[in-house]
Amino acid sequence: MKRPWLWRLSVATSPEAGEAVSELVTRLFGLSASTFTDAQFRASTVTVYSTNRTQFSVSRLQQLHASLKRIRSCGLKTRPARVSLRLLRREDWAESWKKHFRPSEIGPALLVKPSWSGCRPRRGQAVIVLDPGLSFGTGQHPTTAFCLRQIVHRRKPGTRQSFLDIGTGSGILAIAAAKLDCAPVAAFDSDPEAVRAAKANARENGVAGHIHISHEDVTKLPRQSRRCYDLVCANLLSPLLLLERDRIVNLVARCGTLVLAGILKTEFAQVQRAYERAGLRLVASRTEKEWRSGAFEFKRARRKEQGTTSD
Repeated sequence: MKRPWLWRLSVATSPEAGEAVSELVTRLFGLSASTFTDAQFRASTVTVYSTNRTQFSVSRLQQLHASLKRIRSCGLKTRPARVSLRLLRREDWAESWKKHFRPSEIGPALLVKPSWSGCRPRRGQAVIVLDPGLSFGTGQHPTTAFCLRQIVHRRKPGTRQSFLDIGTGSGILAIAAAKLDCAPVAAFDSDPEAVRAAKANARENGVAGHIHISHEDVTKLPRQSRRCYDLVCANLLSPLLLLERDRIVNLVARCGTLVLAGILKTEFAQVQRAYERAGLRLVASRTEKEWRSGAFEFKRARRKEQGTTSD
Protein backbone atom coordinates (compact mmCIF):
# COMPACT_ATOMS: atom_id res chain seq x y z
CA MET A 1 0.00 0.00 0.00
CA LYS A 2 1.35 3.42 -0.98
CA ARG A 3 2.04 5.89 1.76
CA PRO A 4 -0.51 8.75 1.63
CA TRP A 5 1.98 11.40 2.76
CA LEU A 6 4.79 13.31 1.06
CA TRP A 7 7.46 15.71 2.22
CA ARG A 8 7.55 19.06 0.40
CA LEU A 9 10.61 21.28 0.36
CA SER A 10 9.99 24.85 -0.85
CA VAL A 11 12.41 27.69 -1.48
CA ALA A 12 10.91 31.18 -1.80
CA THR A 13 13.11 33.54 -3.78
CA SER A 14 13.06 36.33 -6.38
CA PRO A 15 12.08 35.68 -10.01
CA GLU A 16 15.61 36.62 -11.10
CA ALA A 17 17.00 33.67 -9.15
CA GLY A 18 14.19 31.20 -9.80
CA GLU A 19 15.95 29.18 -12.50
CA ALA A 20 19.25 29.07 -10.60
CA VAL A 21 17.53 27.95 -7.41
CA SER A 22 15.54 25.32 -9.32
CA GLU A 23 18.74 23.86 -10.76
CA LEU A 24 20.43 23.92 -7.36
CA VAL A 25 17.56 22.17 -5.56
CA THR A 26 17.23 19.59 -8.33
CA ARG A 27 20.91 18.72 -8.29
CA LEU A 28 21.34 18.77 -4.53
CA PHE A 29 18.37 16.55 -3.67
CA GLY A 30 18.16 14.52 -6.90
CA LEU A 31 14.50 15.50 -7.32
CA SER A 32 12.56 17.17 -10.15
CA ALA A 33 11.72 20.75 -9.18
CA SER A 34 8.75 22.88 -10.20
CA THR A 35 8.79 26.68 -10.13
CA PHE A 36 5.82 29.00 -9.63
CA THR A 37 6.26 32.75 -10.19
CA ASP A 38 3.85 35.38 -8.92
CA ALA A 39 4.33 38.36 -11.24
CA GLN A 40 2.27 40.70 -9.08
CA PHE A 41 4.33 40.19 -5.93
CA ARG A 42 7.64 39.55 -7.74
CA ALA A 43 8.20 36.21 -6.02
CA SER A 44 9.10 32.68 -7.14
CA THR A 45 8.73 29.42 -5.26
CA VAL A 46 10.78 26.35 -6.14
CA THR A 47 9.34 23.06 -4.86
CA VAL A 48 10.38 19.39 -4.71
CA TYR A 49 8.61 16.38 -3.18
CA SER A 50 9.74 13.07 -1.68
CA THR A 51 8.22 10.17 0.25
CA ASN A 52 11.51 9.79 2.11
CA ARG A 53 12.23 12.22 4.97
CA THR A 54 15.92 11.28 4.92
CA GLN A 55 16.11 12.83 1.44
CA PHE A 56 16.10 16.18 3.27
CA SER A 57 18.88 15.42 5.71
CA VAL A 58 20.43 18.07 7.94
CA SER A 59 23.68 17.99 5.94
CA ARG A 60 21.87 18.54 2.62
CA LEU A 61 19.81 21.37 4.07
CA GLN A 62 23.02 22.98 5.29
CA GLN A 63 24.49 22.63 1.80
CA LEU A 64 21.33 24.20 0.40
CA HIS A 65 21.63 27.28 2.62
CA ALA A 66 25.33 27.65 1.77
CA SER A 67 24.66 27.33 -1.96
CA LEU A 68 21.80 29.85 -1.83
CA LYS A 69 24.24 32.38 -0.41
CA ARG A 70 26.62 31.54 -3.25
CA ILE A 71 23.92 32.20 -5.85
CA ARG A 72 23.42 35.69 -4.41
CA SER A 73 27.16 36.31 -4.72
CA CYS A 74 27.10 35.50 -8.46
CA GLY A 75 25.60 38.88 -9.32
CA LEU A 76 21.90 37.99 -9.31
CA LYS A 77 19.86 40.84 -7.83
CA THR A 78 17.80 38.83 -5.41
CA ARG A 79 16.70 38.89 -1.80
CA PRO A 80 17.66 36.12 0.66
CA ALA A 81 15.80 32.86 -0.01
CA ARG A 82 13.46 31.26 2.54
CA VAL A 83 13.42 27.47 2.93
CA SER A 84 10.49 25.47 4.33
CA LEU A 85 9.83 21.74 4.80
CA ARG A 86 6.27 20.41 5.22
CA LEU A 87 4.34 17.14 5.24
CA LEU A 88 1.26 16.86 2.98
CA ARG A 89 -1.07 14.33 1.38
CA ARG A 90 0.11 12.51 -1.75
CA GLU A 91 -3.08 13.29 -3.69
CA ASP A 92 -2.37 17.03 -3.69
CA TRP A 93 1.13 16.47 -5.08
CA ALA A 94 0.14 13.95 -7.74
CA GLU A 95 -2.41 16.25 -9.37
CA SER A 96 -0.25 19.37 -9.14
CA TRP A 97 2.41 17.89 -11.48
CA LYS A 98 -0.08 17.64 -14.33
CA LYS A 99 -0.53 21.41 -14.40
CA HIS A 100 3.16 22.07 -15.05
CA PHE A 101 4.37 19.32 -17.40
CA ARG A 102 3.27 19.20 -21.01
CA PRO A 103 4.65 17.52 -24.14
CA SER A 104 7.75 19.06 -25.71
CA GLU A 105 9.13 18.46 -29.20
CA ILE A 106 12.85 18.36 -29.95
CA GLY A 107 12.49 19.10 -33.63
CA PRO A 108 10.81 16.52 -35.87
CA ALA A 109 12.92 13.68 -34.43
CA LEU A 110 11.85 13.47 -30.79
CA LEU A 111 8.76 13.97 -28.62
CA VAL A 112 8.93 13.96 -24.81
CA LYS A 113 5.60 13.68 -23.03
CA PRO A 114 4.09 12.66 -19.66
CA SER A 115 2.03 9.48 -19.52
CA TRP A 116 -1.26 11.36 -19.09
CA SER A 117 -0.81 13.28 -22.35
CA GLY A 118 -2.75 12.19 -25.42
CA CYS A 119 -0.32 13.96 -27.76
CA ARG A 120 0.57 11.78 -30.73
CA PRO A 121 3.99 11.78 -32.40
CA ARG A 122 4.58 12.85 -35.95
CA ARG A 123 5.45 10.24 -38.52
CA GLY A 124 8.94 8.91 -37.79
CA GLN A 125 9.20 10.79 -34.49
CA ALA A 126 10.68 8.88 -31.54
CA VAL A 127 8.71 9.16 -28.28
CA ILE A 128 9.90 9.30 -24.68
CA VAL A 129 7.21 8.88 -22.04
CA LEU A 130 8.47 10.34 -18.78
CA ASP A 131 6.56 11.51 -15.72
CA PRO A 132 8.00 13.94 -13.17
CA GLY A 133 9.32 11.92 -10.27
CA LEU A 134 12.17 11.53 -7.84
CA SER A 135 14.98 12.28 -10.29
CA PHE A 136 16.03 15.23 -12.40
CA GLY A 137 15.21 15.45 -16.09
CA THR A 138 11.88 15.81 -17.88
CA GLY A 139 13.12 17.88 -20.82
CA GLN A 140 11.50 21.05 -19.49
CA HIS A 141 14.63 22.68 -18.10
CA PRO A 142 16.78 24.75 -20.55
CA THR A 143 19.92 22.74 -19.80
CA THR A 144 18.22 19.38 -20.39
CA ALA A 145 16.55 20.71 -23.54
CA PHE A 146 19.92 21.86 -24.92
CA CYS A 147 21.39 18.39 -24.37
CA LEU A 148 18.42 16.78 -26.11
CA ARG A 149 18.75 19.13 -29.07
CA GLN A 150 22.44 18.30 -29.37
CA ILE A 151 21.74 14.56 -29.30
CA VAL A 152 19.20 15.00 -32.10
CA HIS A 153 21.41 17.39 -34.09
CA ARG A 154 24.58 15.28 -33.87
CA ARG A 155 23.01 11.90 -34.50
CA LYS A 156 24.12 10.52 -37.85
CA PRO A 157 21.54 7.96 -39.05
CA GLY A 158 23.04 4.77 -40.37
CA THR A 159 26.32 5.18 -38.49
CA ARG A 160 27.42 3.63 -35.20
CA GLN A 161 27.71 6.32 -32.51
CA SER A 162 28.37 5.66 -28.85
CA PHE A 163 26.87 7.82 -26.12
CA LEU A 164 27.59 8.52 -22.44
CA ASP A 165 25.46 10.49 -19.96
CA ILE A 166 27.34 11.70 -16.86
CA GLY A 167 24.94 12.37 -13.98
CA THR A 168 21.97 10.79 -15.73
CA GLY A 169 19.21 11.73 -13.23
CA SER A 170 15.96 10.42 -14.73
CA GLY A 171 17.86 8.84 -17.63
CA ILE A 172 16.15 11.02 -20.23
CA LEU A 173 19.29 11.77 -22.26
CA ALA A 174 20.38 8.13 -22.41
CA ILE A 175 16.83 7.08 -23.32
CA ALA A 176 16.79 9.67 -26.11
CA ALA A 177 20.13 8.40 -27.45
CA ALA A 178 18.87 4.81 -27.40
CA LYS A 179 15.62 5.80 -29.11
CA LEU A 180 17.69 7.46 -31.84
CA ASP A 181 19.72 4.25 -32.32
CA CYS A 182 22.99 5.29 -30.71
CA ALA A 183 25.04 2.29 -29.59
CA PRO A 184 26.46 1.50 -27.18
CA VAL A 185 24.69 3.80 -24.69
CA ALA A 186 25.94 4.18 -21.12
CA ALA A 187 24.86 6.36 -18.21
CA PHE A 188 25.77 6.74 -14.57
CA ASP A 189 24.87 8.76 -11.50
CA SER A 190 26.30 9.05 -7.99
CA ASP A 191 22.80 8.97 -6.46
CA PRO A 192 21.41 5.41 -6.08
CA GLU A 193 17.83 6.77 -6.19
CA ALA A 194 18.55 8.36 -9.56
CA VAL A 195 20.02 5.09 -10.85
CA ARG A 196 16.89 3.20 -9.83
CA ALA A 197 14.66 5.84 -11.43
CA ALA A 198 16.69 5.86 -14.66
CA LYS A 199 16.51 2.07 -14.93
CA ALA A 200 12.74 2.14 -14.34
CA ASN A 201 12.27 4.87 -16.98
CA ALA A 202 14.39 2.90 -19.45
CA ARG A 203 12.18 -0.15 -18.89
CA GLU A 204 9.00 1.91 -19.33
CA ASN A 205 10.35 3.20 -22.65
CA GLY A 206 11.40 -0.23 -23.90
CA VAL A 207 15.14 0.50 -24.10
CA ALA A 208 16.43 -1.12 -20.88
CA GLY A 209 18.35 -3.68 -22.92
CA HIS A 210 20.11 -0.94 -24.89
CA ILE A 211 21.46 1.17 -22.01
CA HIS A 212 24.04 0.29 -19.38
CA ILE A 213 23.10 2.35 -16.29
CA SER A 214 25.43 2.22 -13.30
CA HIS A 215 26.02 3.76 -9.89
CA GLU A 216 29.28 5.70 -10.23
CA ASP A 217 30.82 8.96 -9.06
CA VAL A 218 32.63 11.09 -11.63
CA THR A 219 35.07 12.24 -8.94
CA LYS A 220 36.25 8.64 -8.48
CA LEU A 221 36.71 7.67 -12.11
CA PRO A 222 40.24 6.94 -13.35
CA ARG A 223 41.89 9.94 -14.98
CA GLN A 224 42.79 7.83 -18.01
CA SER A 225 39.61 6.18 -19.26
CA ARG A 226 39.77 2.82 -20.98
CA ARG A 227 36.71 3.65 -23.07
CA CYS A 228 35.77 6.80 -24.97
CA TYR A 229 32.43 7.86 -26.49
CA ASP A 230 31.43 9.71 -29.64
CA LEU A 231 28.96 11.91 -27.76
CA VAL A 232 29.20 12.71 -24.05
CA CYS A 233 26.69 14.81 -22.10
CA ALA A 234 27.64 16.24 -18.70
CA ASN A 235 24.70 18.21 -17.31
CA LEU A 236 26.36 19.13 -14.02
CA LEU A 237 26.97 22.22 -11.92
CA SER A 238 29.97 24.29 -13.01
CA PRO A 239 32.15 23.66 -9.89
CA LEU A 240 32.04 19.93 -10.64
CA LEU A 241 32.68 20.49 -14.35
CA LEU A 242 35.77 22.53 -13.46
CA LEU A 243 37.05 20.21 -10.75
CA GLU A 244 36.69 17.04 -12.83
CA ARG A 245 37.55 18.47 -16.23
CA ASP A 246 40.32 15.96 -17.00
CA ARG A 247 38.22 12.93 -16.09
CA ILE A 248 35.34 14.21 -18.23
CA VAL A 249 37.51 15.11 -21.23
CA ASN A 250 39.19 11.70 -21.23
CA LEU A 251 35.80 10.06 -21.77
CA VAL A 252 35.36 11.80 -25.15
CA ALA A 253 36.56 10.21 -28.39
CA ARG A 254 39.06 12.38 -30.29
CA CYS A 255 36.55 13.02 -33.06
CA GLY A 256 33.64 13.19 -30.65
CA THR A 257 31.53 15.91 -29.05
CA LEU A 258 31.25 16.94 -25.42
CA VAL A 259 28.05 18.70 -24.34
CA LEU A 260 28.31 20.71 -21.12
CA ALA A 261 25.21 22.08 -19.39
CA GLY A 262 23.98 23.05 -15.92
CA ILE A 263 26.10 26.23 -16.07
CA LEU A 264 25.00 29.67 -14.91
CA LYS A 265 25.64 32.16 -17.71
CA THR A 266 27.83 34.20 -15.33
CA GLU A 267 30.10 31.14 -14.92
CA PHE A 268 30.19 29.90 -18.52
CA ALA A 269 33.28 31.86 -19.58
CA GLN A 270 35.32 30.23 -16.82
CA VAL A 271 34.15 26.75 -17.85
CA GLN A 272 34.83 27.52 -21.52
CA ARG A 273 38.39 28.67 -20.79
CA ALA A 274 39.09 25.57 -18.70
CA TYR A 275 37.97 23.18 -21.43
CA GLU A 276 39.74 25.13 -24.16
CA ARG A 277 42.95 24.71 -22.17
CA ALA A 278 42.28 20.96 -22.33
CA GLY A 279 42.34 21.11 -26.15
CA LEU A 280 38.66 21.64 -26.93
CA ARG A 281 36.86 24.39 -28.82
CA LEU A 282 33.31 25.67 -28.49
CA VAL A 283 31.23 24.74 -31.56
CA ALA A 284 27.69 25.48 -30.36
CA SER A 285 26.17 27.44 -27.49
CA ARG A 286 22.80 28.63 -26.22
CA THR A 287 21.80 31.04 -23.47
CA GLU A 288 18.32 30.72 -21.99
CA LYS A 289 17.20 32.56 -18.88
CA GLU A 290 20.01 32.23 -16.31
CA TRP A 291 21.70 29.32 -18.08
CA ARG A 292 24.25 28.87 -20.83
CA SER A 293 25.18 25.52 -22.32
CA GLY A 294 27.77 24.55 -24.91
CA ALA A 295 28.99 21.79 -27.21
CA PHE A 296 32.74 21.26 -27.58
CA GLU A 297 35.00 19.36 -29.95
CA PHE A 298 38.73 18.75 -29.97
CA LYS A 299 40.75 21.30 -31.92
CA ARG A 300 42.13 20.11 -35.24
CA ALA A 301 45.70 20.55 -34.05
CA ARG A 302 44.99 18.23 -31.14
CA ARG A 303 43.50 15.62 -33.45
CA LYS A 304 46.53 15.73 -35.78
CA GLU A 305 48.90 15.55 -32.86
CA GLN A 306 47.01 12.53 -31.52
CA GLY A 307 47.20 10.82 -34.91
CA THR A 308 50.94 11.50 -35.22
CA THR A 309 51.61 10.08 -31.77
CA SER A 310 49.69 6.89 -32.47
CA ASP A 311 51.66 6.34 -35.65
